[in-house]
Amino acid sequence: MTEIRIRNERPEDLATIHALTATAFEGRVYSDGSEPRIVDQLRCDGDLALSLVAADSRRIVGHIAFSPVTISDGTEGWYGLGPVSVWPELQRQGIGSALIRKGLANLQTMGTKGVVLLGSTEYYPRFGFEHDPKLVYPGPPAEKFQRLVLSGPAPEGTVSYAPAFG
Repeated sequence: MTEIRIRNERPEDLATIHALTATAFEGRVYSDGSEPRIVDQLRCDGDLALSLVAADSRRIVGHIAFSPVTISDGTEGWYGLGPVSVWPELQRQGIGSALIRKGLANLQTMGTKGVVLLGSTEYYPRFGFEHDPKLVYPGPPAEKFQRLVLSGPAPEGTVSYAPAFG
């Protein structure tokens, strides 16, 4: 892995984050191309709870976003992870993993109870994510919706993401 440092996004990072997110998801079968717009809209709506960038000595090389979710059982303090983006030529070097670990650590420090995501059943379990049939997100294949409990009991119900995910 390239030597990186992870920090909170800054105003001067926004154009790079947009371009990075667009490039990272371009042509992916699981993407409809909306990811850059989602990040921009989360920020505009005040729903971008945590936004971290990974930077090497020259540039931003990765980004991760976390936003609040609501759960039908009334459980509070849960967030959605995503999107997470790394320049294509730098993928599979541990940058995304470092962003996820740092983001989860930051959320835990903030008192977050848990995190949900829609993603790879091969990749995300290494961070402790698992499918829980009692926590659902209608639409996509159920097993791709995963959760990680950081504190307290696991919620049960239907999850709704911030409006930017529309």
